Amino acid sequence: VGVVERKRIISGKSIRPGDVLIGLASSGAHSNGYSLIRKIVERARPDAAMLDSLMEPTRIYVKPILELLENDLIKGMAHITGGGLVGNVPRMLPKGTKEVIHGQSWPRPAVFRWLQEQGAVAENEMHRVFNCGIGLVLAVSARNAQKAIVQLSALGETVYRIGVIEKGKGEPAALVV
Repeated sequence: VGVVERKRIISGKSIRPGDVLIGLASSGAHSNGYSLIRKIVERARPDAAMLDSLMEPTRIYVKPILELLENDLIKGMAHITGGGLVGNVPRMLPKGTKEVIHGQSWPRPAVFRWLQEQGAVAENEMHRVFNCGIGLVLAVSARNAQKAIVQLSALGETVYRIGVIEKGKGEPAALVV
């Protein structure tokens, strides 16, 4: 629970086609897909190192985000929780837009490769259930994208330019290519 001044609310209403999606690396599965993870673990019997990776605590992004907010760089934010990349990012988008995420624009961490292989999880299901290595997505203007990436990197974040906002039809949509 928190309080924010009305004029400082990041509602996503200013997001437009051409804006850039920036992904901040996750620390692991965060709170995503643990029912599926449990089933895969029961069958695959991972080693201790993989179990540790699966239990890595969720990253909290407050400090770096506060820095970007001070510089008025963020147009929208989506924490990638249940619903994965395709379920969460559209929630920040205005009608008439869609996200296009380039799935090869960041390295998929070993824990997600293991889950996909051991669980025979289809690629589209991976993006629906898991964060696949991206814990937070920011929408920024194209002209501010590099500035945001540099600032986040200087704050110790692992950051990727993962996609763009395009014109869509009706309700916000998601596409991972």
